[in-house]
Amino acid sequence: MPSDTAPAPAYSRVMLKISGEALMGDQGYGLHPPTVERIAREVQSVHSMGVEICMVIGGGNIFRGLQGSAQGMERATADYMGMLATVMNALAMQGALEKLGIHTRVISAIPMDQVCEPYIRRRAVRHLEKKRVVIFAAGTGNPYFTTDTAATLRANEMNCQAIFKGTKVDGVYDKDPVKHDDATRYDTISYDDVLAQHLGVMDASAIALARENDMPIIVFSLDEPGGFKGILAGEGTYTKVR
Repeated sequence: MPSDTAPAPAYSRVMLKISGEALMGDQGYGLHPPTVERIAREVQSVHSMGVEICMVIGGGNIFRGLQGSAQGMERATADYMGMLATVMNALAMQGALEKLGIHTRVISAIPMDQVCEPYIRRRAVRHLEKKRVVIFAAGTGNPYFTTDTAATLRANEMNCQAIFKGTKVDGVYDKDPVKHDDATRYDTISYDDVLAQHLGVMDASAIALARENDMPIIVFSLDEPGGFKGILAGEGTYTKVR
């Protein structure tokens, strides 16, 4: 819990959205356990501030539905396979967090009772109130929706105050900062500008859902040690979409 001298965190309940690729480290595929543990420690540092955390993790390190459908697979089937990949990532993150002593629940939109809980909104809220980290798996349970949309949906259902989107770069730029040295980072940007300029923050349906419910999206670098905690303490480099 935060001490009397430490400033109160900027938010008391947040959604952390990370891609599946974030878990594979320098590998080209799959899970890299030291990277999973590093991200778990980032979550632990925020959890220790008293912040209630829920998470959504993509599945692109194992299987990506869009790529499957591009190779001739039926889109709905490919998307379901992608959802199952997110469950594997969620279980890996649960294991890493529980090794650090943090009680964690994996809640799946596709029922699979032997490995995780089914999604029941009130039960999920109760877990958060008990300071458990809740990892939402299997997207929305429906094909044609990304994990970005799932994260925005669950963040609204859980009454989160913000969505933290952990990426490879420290915010939203007007063009790809990896390819362009003169790329400019935005401190804040509107939902409409993100949609109009086709900036790859989240997919359009996720941005539209966030806009509709006035849910701020904070884009920051997951590779920056202490970045997640720093933003909640009022520091760090990030872009706020609002």
